[in-house]
Amino acid sequence: MSEQPAPGQSLLRIVIVDDDPLVRTGLRMILGGDPLIEVVGEATDGIEAVALVASTSPDVVLMDIRMPRADGLAATRRLVEQGTRSRIIVLTTFDTDEMVLTALRHGAAGFLLKDTPAAQLVHAVRRVAAGEPILSPTVTAQVIAAATQGADAPRRLARERLERLTPREREIAVAVAQGLSNAEIARTHHLGIATVKTHVGSLFSKLHATNRVQIARCVHEAGLG
Repeated sequence: MSEQPAPGQSLLRIVIVDDDPLVRTGLRMILGGDPLIEVVGEATDGIEAVALVASTSPDVVLMDIRMPRADGLAATRRLVEQGTRSRIIVLTTFDTDEMVLTALRHGAAGFLLKDTPAAQLVHAVRRVAAGEPILSPTVTAQVIAAATQGADAPRRLARERLERLTPREREIAVAVAQGLSNAEIARTHHLGIATVKTHVGSLFSKLHATNRVQIARCVHEAGLG
């Protein structure tokens, strides 16, 4: 039996941005089939995306990177600069490592491969809408590999930072690097959600990280991931 919205519950409002009509159609069918999600608009490039997000105020934007006129990186940067409250998930492919790193710096809240299975895509949208960044494990591995090739100095720095962590915090850091959500970490390590959130908060402070991608990068640079 499909999940139905509770009385008075608002639907998650989604905007899809991609220049390929087949991709947009596929995403709309996947997301529109979930009773808790409403697709409120589609855009074909970054310029349309900025205007559409401003007029519809969606909870989540699925943003392609490669598009004509203005790409997803420019659109993401512009939206963040304008103070949008919409959470942006970048849609990427295997050959966009540097673009993903740039999108992260511009304020993207998550990264997904375009061939992500439907159920995982819906789950990712819900997680991002709830304020939790999401990382495709494949994308995370590529980004970290691209960022750490030949990087002896970062490796030493990462190891020094990880030495500041308690054994439990190191376990949580490795779990974050594996792309696990707070709920998944809680189940795996038999901890309460509040405890996991406390540990993750400590990781942000001790590792000088501002998001989960940076924690993952530190773990992999240190050779623990």
